[in-house]
Amino acid sequence: MDIGWIVSLVVASIWVVVIVAIIIPFDRKHIVRENRKINYKKTTIYLRWNVFDTITFTLGIYTIGCVQALNLLISNGKDVTNPYVQFFTNQSQVWVIIIVIYSFLRISSTLKSIKAHLGDEPNDDE
Repeated sequence: MDIGWIVSLVVASIWVVVIVAIIIPFDRKHIVRENRKINYKKTTIYLRWNVFDTITFTLGIYTIGCVQALNLLISNGKDVTNPYVQFFTNQSQVWVIIIVIYSFLRISSTLKSIKAHLGDEPNDDE
């Protein structure tokens, strides 16, 4: 592996450690579990902006910067042998995949939470 890939793996590892260090305590504090399953009725964190969303937003901005830097390098004639191209290629791929996966999970959790909160309310039609 060239230096760009190695540096990218180190940077991605640091990001992951920071994210996990934030997410694990937050998860334990705000997400209510009963019998190892999330109780969406008691867990209201999915219905508002939270630290997960802030992390995703920050990663999105970082990823946009990586993709733009990669575009600039490629348009200036650099190729995959350039360590900066290697770095920005790896960073762009990793964080786009993570952001997409998190977005699907977030939308799913939000919809489940909405369903749980609306399920107990009586209909006006009855």
